[in-house]
Amino acid sequence: MDAGAMNAAGQAPDFEQALAALEKIVDRLEREDLSLEQALALFEEGIGLARFCSQRLDEAERKIELLVEQHGQVILAAAPEFEVSDERAQDSPA
Repeated sequence: MDAGAMNAAGQAPDFEQALAALEKIVDRLEREDLSLEQALALFEEGIGLARFCSQRLDEAERKIELLVEQHGQVILAAAPEFEVSDERAQDSPA
């Protein structure tokens, strides 16, 4: 499925559909014994889907930033589960 291709309903794919299709492609590339041509075709399709998903995420991020700015607050912080405390960062080997 090309990121610009239509889905079964004749609409452009949404983020979730594109991500699911990308996951299936990755699974096929990892599990199946494909010819070089098949693998390259799937890889090319996957690149298109990855770009589409990346663009949609970038758009969502910009929209969130605009909404936050419109309400007079600019809060840019990492999600708690991804933060590394100063203490852990100092203890980890370089």
